[in-house]
Amino acid sequence: MPYQKKSGFTLVELSIVLVIIGLIVGGVLVGRDLIKAAEIRAQVSQIEKYNTAVNTFKLKYGYLPGDIPEPAASGFGFAARGVIPGEGDGNGVIEGVGNVTGYNAGIFQNIGELGVFWVDLSRAGMIDGSFRTAQTAVQTYNSVGGQEITLSTTPNVGDFMPKAKIGGGNYVYVWSGGWGQTIWPTPQSNGVNYFGISTVYWIDTWYVESNRGLTVSDAYNIDKKIDDGLPQTGSVIAQYLDQGSLVKWANNVTASLPYTSATAASSTSCYDNGNTGGAVQQYSLSQNSGNNVNCALSLRFQ
Repeated sequence: MPYQKKSGFTLVELSIVLVIIGLIVGGVLVGRDLIKAAEIRAQVSQIEKYNTAVNTFKLKYGYLPGDIPEPAASGFGFAARGVIPGEGDGNGVIEGVGNVTGYNAGIFQNIGELGVFWVDLSRAGMIDGSFRTAQTAVQTYNSVGGQEITLSTTPNVGDFMPKAKIGGGNYVYVWSGGWGQTIWPTPQSNGVNYFGISTVYWIDTWYVESNRGLTVSDAYNIDKKIDDGLPQTGSVIAQYLDQGSLVKWANNVTASLPYTSATAASSTSCYDNGNTGGAVQQYSLSQNSGNNVNCALSLRFQ
């Protein structure tokens, strides 16, 4: 039987193919990492720009955006203040006002200073975009015939507050207060102003409905670039405004202080301490490489 030559790949050819495949896979992974790093830088830069805008506004006008009182507000060409009690009181805290006269709380996204915070910065030309829909003389987020503002109404959520550069349906809003703030019967507040980053689905005369919209990895990287990389300490904390104007930690708990109770990592956790009581909480990067969408952040004004 005559010899038949069989065609096939040599070891050298197979090696070359494997090297090429490895380079392609490596390039894809590196490219993905570069894109993610760029998104994190863009988000950090956005918050830095807002902090700069706030400080520039205060230097120029003497007050924080939204907090500027009469007659200074009208004198500078901004919407008149003082129509609603506590609105434009110049106390250095960005507050909303509830349906009870004189009842101020920094978690009410309604009548008061929180809505016109972005209006003032827009009118002053200190931020990109135009957020001039909120008004001082009416219930800020009830200006479309009494219905809630959603992502699809006219106006919509994006007319009141800017989208976060990180994407994922996240927005940047402002609030003031502290851990475990309550709204009734007396607001609990530490008087600190924050930028919040979380998803926002709708807003109305009382509160904003938001949810956790950041991956654990994104939250950690933002925190680390700006602060200490820990979810419950420093100027960046894993908190957000939940439905009903509640301030929640990103693990969906309302503990009043940073807590060290035994917390296990899970598919829904933003942070954990290895289920070891007394240990410091850390972002749950061990779960799904930190890719679970379980976090939201609040960043103190700088």
